[in-house]
Amino acid sequence: MHLRKMPIGIQDFEDLRRNGYVYVDKTAFVWKLVTEGKPYFLSRPRRFGKSLLLTTLKAYFQGKKELFDGLAIARLETEWKEYPVVHLDFNPSAYDSVDSLNNFIANCLKTMEDEYGLPPVDDTTAIRFKRLITEVYKKTGRQVVVLVDEYDKPLLESMDNETLNAALRAALKPFYGVLKSADAALRFVILTGVTRFSKVSIFSDLNQLWEIGMNEDYAALCGITEGELRENFIPELEALAQKNGETVEQTLAAVRRSFNGYRFARHCQSVYNPFSVLNTFANRDIQYYWFATGTPTFLFKELERTRFDITLFMDKIEVPEPEINDYRPGDRTPVPLLYQSGYLTITGYDRELRVYRLGFPNEEVQYGFLNSLYRYLFPVQNDINGLNVWTFMKALRSGEADVFLTQLKAFFASVPYDLYFAKGEKYYQTIFYLIFTLLGQFAESEVRSAAGRADAVVKTRERVYVFEFKLDKAGSAEEALRQIDGKGYLIPYRAGGRKLIKAGVVFDSGTRTIGDWRIQGTT
Repeated sequence: MHLRKMPIGIQDFEDLRRNGYVYVDKTAFVWKLVTEGKPYFLSRPRRFGKSLLLTTLKAYFQGKKELFDGLAIARLETEWKEYPVVHLDFNPSAYDSVDSLNNFIANCLKTMEDEYGLPPVDDTTAIRFKRLITEVYKKTGRQVVVLVDEYDKPLLESMDNETLNAALRAALKPFYGVLKSADAALRFVILTGVTRFSKVSIFSDLNQLWEIGMNEDYAALCGITEGELRENFIPELEALAQKNGETVEQTLAAVRRSFNGYRFARHCQSVYNPFSVLNTFANRDIQYYWFATGTPTFLFKELERTRFDITLFMDKIEVPEPEINDYRPGDRTPVPLLYQSGYLTITGYDRELRVYRLGFPNEEVQYGFLNSLYRYLFPVQNDINGLNVWTFMKALRSGEADVFLTQLKAFFASVPYDLYFAKGEKYYQTIFYLIFTLLGQFAESEVRSAAGRADAVVKTRERVYVFEFKLDKAGSAEEALRQIDGKGYLIPYRAGGRKLIKAGVVFDSGTRTIGDWRIQGTT
């Protein structure tokens, strides 16, 4: 079957349209943007289509009508007026000093000054930026369009260096402040980025920006909805299904579990990660493409700095409404940054308390994030002892529950007790949560999330394991087994035809590892 061209890494709308790549039509949103407002800010995770959106806007404001043939905006726009466009893309450079930032901006401004025939000037980037806008407005007689892509890249790169981060914020403050003082010369402004840094002037001095990152009308502006997936990618779904010997609906369910689930407003449809979807169809293979392009080490450092309770990932994470989209360097919680970066998404909202509930959006993020966190927290244990999640899973697949618990005991014993979470009961809970959740990559695995359920259940093809864990001060292995029986933890699994294995396990608080355990099998 012939595969169509997927626009992987294609961020230029004109290139995409002229060279026959598949395009999910977002131009109705473009029309809504340009007709309803003027200055916008949009936050979305990396590789979610922000750059393509800006080049689409650029082509629209440059009046390139032919590129939009057959798209929604072609039925809406009648005038196709041309405007001068200033397009600043912070993606291509690295920012290890204020000088590197200023030099990059100065080079961008020089290119645009040359384009509009403005004589060179030796001044600050802010003054040159305002001069460029006002002079182009005078010269062309048309207001200027300003498109800023990844405004926050210099700040994200310096997250682990507060001195540099503060200096870069100070340097950007007057530069972005121009977008307020030059308002009369501006037709349209949009800034995109991953994070809303509240200490940058665009969110204080430039307070007229319309922040649409959590606006329900624009929730599907970036990303792919379920309807768009079915409408635009049936040939690719059929090809992937054929390769895997599945029906299209089975394949769609697998793609949905892996990449859907992002919600950027209280009440909105979820969207798929576009980067992973496009790569899946191009390669005809479901892999964690988005996560592989950037391990979030800086987020793990934030978890460590704030002593974040990792077991909160097991149940639910809550954040007050004013804080969810407002990150301040040095904050006591990394949750807003986790949300804005795409590692958490909205799963619910308490209207009375004005509190958002957050969780992992899909399997790619859940397993990618926790796998990387596991390696970050336990690098020595992984490399030297070979005690990784796959070795645990092999023991369970082969029915060797004793081997599994012996391996788990060795792992606990080898973990240093100076880790930030390793105090008291959290020590056991954190490792327990990470390992059993990660087993879900290879089998059905769930960690207790409600009363009346066993601590952990792992389902392989032939067996169902039901685990109950107790601290040595709270009970014995025999008592754990009696609890499994007494509370009916096995009942939901008796009709499946698989062998049922129950395990009562005790944590030894003195040795900080697994102590006694008892295993019983039943049919």
